[in-house]
Amino acid sequence: MKKSILLLLAITLSFTSFAQSKLTEGKVVSVQTMSSNDADTSAQLAMIGDVVTTTYFKDTKSRAEVSSPMTGDVVAIADMESKDVLMLMDDPMRGKNYMMVNADQAQQQIESVEVTERNDTKTVLGHVCKGYDVKVSAGGQDLNVLVYATENISAYSQQSQMFDNKIKGFPMYIKMDMDQMGKNITIENKVTEIKEESVSNDKFNMTPPEGYSEMKK
Repeated sequence: MKKSILLLLAITLSFTSFAQSKLTEGKVVSVQTMSSNDADTSAQLAMIGDVVTTTYFKDTKSRAEVSSPMTGDVVAIADMESKDVLMLMDDPMRGKNYMMVNADQAQQQIESVEVTERNDTKTVLGHVCKGYDVKVSAGGQDLNVLVYATENISAYSQQSQMFDNKIKGFPMYIKMDMDQMGKNITIENKVTEIKEESVSNDKFNMTPPEGYSEMKK
């Protein structure tokens, strides 16, 4: 189950790892919650609690950081131009590992995307967001996703690419339902802060730090 939870965190982390508002430099903070209709799974997810992801962005690069007692520290450093993403995972049980992936290659694993615009809105941080129902098929698994996005913020995001660019604007709220071995898991992600601030170039270094071992894909 811990491996599955780590996978879920990696999926939700990618929701913000490419986030870039119309500001050219700063950070985005989002809060993720996970729940399940299965008692055992729900108990394990409850141990994780709310997961806060902080994404730093500057020009075409971004760095998303998330930490959890059960999964350790996970960092995703992305370069929009090359579409390369460096994943750093510091797990107390598995040690320090890294993986280099390409966004375009990851996109090819998605089999189909169906987007339907809803006739409702949701206000997040003062921004009115349009609602979308999304059905995604990838790796033989179907995902049902509820997205609220605002056109008030000019943005590039991985979720927009994942949804075949059929969603207009920057996603501020996402709710995803997925099935894991017959057990339903719901993941909610909400942007809670967008702030302009100076970010050091050191945060976007794509060279794996010393002491990290490459993880097999």
